[in-house]
Amino acid sequence: MNIEKLQDQISIDEGLVEEIYLDHLGLPTFGIGHLILETDEEHGQEVGTPVSKERINQCFESDLQNVLSDCEILYPDFYELPEEAQQIIANMMFNMGRTRLSKFKGMKAGVDSRDWGKAAEEMIDSRWYNQVTNRAERLVKRMREIG
Repeated sequence: MNIEKLQDQISIDEGLVEEIYLDHLGLPTFGIGHLILETDEEHGQEVGTPVSKERINQCFESDLQNVLSDCEILYPDFYELPEEAQQIIANMMFNMGRTRLSKFKGMKAGVDSRDWGKAAEEMIDSRWYNQVTNRAERLVKRMREIG
């Protein structure tokens, strides 16, 4: 998998914020969509607290490794899928997490059967699609174009 391409896509979709902010759910976040965990040194710090680029990159790399591990859990044949499908699934995993992405049963059925049109339609039929419409539309279009 082309990790640099994935990093670039997620950076564009998530944006880069060099301070602690509240995400759309009101959760403390920084960098490239890094949700602050209790184990993070930033836990408990105020919104607006600056975060170094080095720390942002460190968390982003760790988050990506966790995302790819979660992709393999949800899709045991993840690395056998076409590169484009891997990129799309990883992007969605980064955005939603495994718990929420695991509820996309119709999409998973489409991916498992290599029916990319079905997978794309199932992506549209979700609350996620309405929450991140621009990102979702790009990913759906890419899913449809596989194969």
